[in-house]
Amino acid sequence: MRKLPWEIARSTFNSIYCRLTVFGPVFVLFLNELNMTKTQIGGLLSLYPFTAIMAPFIAPYVARIGYKRTYVTSYAARKIISAGLLFTPLVLAAYGSPGAIRFVVVVIFFFTIARAVAITAEHPWKQEYIPNHVRGKLAATSQLFSKIASLLAAGVAGWILGTTPGLDRFMILFAIGVPFGLAAAWGTSFLPGGAPVEKAEDQGRTAQATEALRDRKFVLYIIGASLISLASGPLTSFLPLFMQEQVGLSSGNVVLLQTGSTIGGLASSFLWGWAADRYGSKPVMLSGVFLKALLPISWLLMPRESAWSVYVALAIAFVQGLAGMGWSIGAGRLLYVSVVPRDKRTGYLPLRFAWLGVVGGFGKLLSGRLLDVTANISGQFLFLTLDPYTILFVVSLIFTATSGILLRRIQTREAVSTADFARLFLRGNPLQALTSLVKFHRAKGERATISTTEDLGQARSPLTVEELLEALDDPRFYVRFEAIVSIARTKPDERLIAALSDILTGDEPALSVIAAWALGRIGEEQALEPLREGLDARYRSIQAHSARSLGSLGDETVVSTLIDRLENESDRGLKLAYASALGKLEAEEAISHLLELLRTSEKESVRMELALALARLVGDEHFFIQLLRQSREDPATATSQAVTALRKRINRYQGLNESLTDELDRCALSLARGEIEEGIAHLIQMTDDLLYRSIDPTCEEILQNCANRLRETNGARLEYVLLALHTLHAAYTPRQPDFLDQMLPDIR
Repeated sequence: MRKLPWEIARSTFNSIYCRLTVFGPVFVLFLNELNMTKTQIGGLLSLYPFTAIMAPFIAPYVARIGYKRTYVTSYAARKIISAGLLFTPLVLAAYGSPGAIRFVVVVIFFFTIARAVAITAEHPWKQEYIPNHVRGKLAATSQLFSKIASLLAAGVAGWILGTTPGLDRFMILFAIGVPFGLAAAWGTSFLPGGAPVEKAEDQGRTAQATEALRDRKFVLYIIGASLISLASGPLTSFLPLFMQEQVGLSSGNVVLLQTGSTIGGLASSFLWGWAADRYGSKPVMLSGVFLKALLPISWLLMPRESAWSVYVALAIAFVQGLAGMGWSIGAGRLLYVSVVPRDKRTGYLPLRFAWLGVVGGFGKLLSGRLLDVTANISGQFLFLTLDPYTILFVVSLIFTATSGILLRRIQTREAVSTADFARLFLRGNPLQALTSLVKFHRAKGERATISTTEDLGQARSPLTVEELLEALDDPRFYVRFEAIVSIARTKPDERLIAALSDILTGDEPALSVIAAWALGRIGEEQALEPLREGLDARYRSIQAHSARSLGSLGDETVVSTLIDRLENESDRGLKLAYASALGKLEAEEAISHLLELLRTSEKESVRMELALALARLVGDEHFFIQLLRQSREDPATATSQAVTALRKRINRYQGLNESLTDELDRCALSLARGEIEEGIAHLIQMTDDLLYRSIDPTCEEILQNCANRLRETNGARLEYVLLALHTLHAAYTPRQPDFLDQMLPDIR
């Protein structure tokens, strides 16, 4: 682990070398400057993958020499060989363009030989020295530094190509790049592992290669990766020429397009790496494939010879960077973690390298020839501009889509599917979630951790599930407490509900109480069973909160249990909790128990909660709450307005006789004047008159009790006034099913 930063250093220096020398648009423009045809360019570039066919044959010798020793030696050798390109102007002056082309071909041939040897050693060595649990994170960190370095290199390359004429501009870039390549080779010498493999250990290589060809997972992987190589390789090679010839960008701007790609990769590297380690390689890989499929469509539709062309090209390059990073991290991690068995890497990895090399070589060779054959294609088809590159883009789209279909069939142990992975970023606030994740892991003190845990819940995103679970296991009590509250605020998740259920039945009553509340607030059926168990907890506070939560969840199976306990329980707090739950469950069979508990309760807040429970039995909870709020500010006006509204409602739906009309008017007027006792007397009389009408039995029982209690207390108990008005309001409010019942015959 201590030596892994050398991998980051190697990758960073090598990215500068690659951008300025034999990889990327600089080299393609250099070959174009030598007047090579596209067929010749494609043929030369095909040497890179074609030489990979050596891998299965040299793999045993590489293993015996040692992966590290082979890699460092050949890695440094290929940098030194590429320095030979600096002599191209001298060869050009002495032997002309054909001689210079032959010289470049020879240099690249020996370069690709050294490269093939190095990569044959690199893959099994990397599988050894990079731990799987940090593979995605390390790849992301390496890519971060590499992309920053590439961004700077692209800027330098673009400036030099735009200001320096002729072949000299490429020589300057090569001279800058080679020292960085040698520095990368020096950095690899500090990496661990890669010891020589004994001959006896390597004897099963042929059997391993044969087994690899029968391994369905491996075959699907290399076919899918081959199609991606065929789709992306030729486009990457010839895209600079497309931008220059068809879109009309200058050579400097063509190189600067790497800026968009680099920024896209830079912006997404940590996200892809973190997601691969947390959710698995496959969803990250397939997300990259999906984004890659958008690229050829975008290139087909982009404007040509326009002032906007360079900006559109930069935007597409940004998406290209996102796609490339997602594919690179996801596919690389999937290969080392899930596809290739660690003890069979000497048979699997060289075979993969060779196969992809052959496919990639033919892709570059054929694509170059295709561009020369279709050089005269031009025209317009609907909204598409036709040119020699159109067929290349269409083929790329087909291959990418086919690759995605095949790679999707690879069976892994990852629990998160690609669709679920995409939905992670569509629910809640993903930006806030990702920000809070970073803050959570960087929080140093308890107060900071509590604050960031709160942010995790407010993001309401499934991306924060792991951190919330981690906070639940924190040794600090208030961090765990805040985690439970935050879980209650976020989107429901099975693992979070299961964790809260464990806390509910655990040995920490202070946390069990809040867990019971949180389970009720989340509102998922999965919480019912642990809450039912909570009714029998040792602590009354847990029983009370479990009952309340079951009421919130509408669990009608506990109604009889709650009624029995309400009858026999002596603890007033528990009785109140049971009564509140029964009210939420609209348990009309509990009405007499609730009315009796309301009669014997003394504290106003308790009486109001019981009155609310009774109000819920008749419906329209909102009306009761609004009436309660208004009556606290001005009880006379609030109750008077309620009586006036009731008068209109009764008259509208049932009609009023003159005596009842006068009674309602006198009640409203007395209350409005602040003559509370007189108003209550009219309310009692009005209630008695209305009880003779045909109303719901539940409403009738509550109204009768309210009238009796108002007589006993002379209207001193406000909750009975509010409950009576609310019940009358509900009794004369037609419910929606009644209207539907009346409408159904007409509809039929």
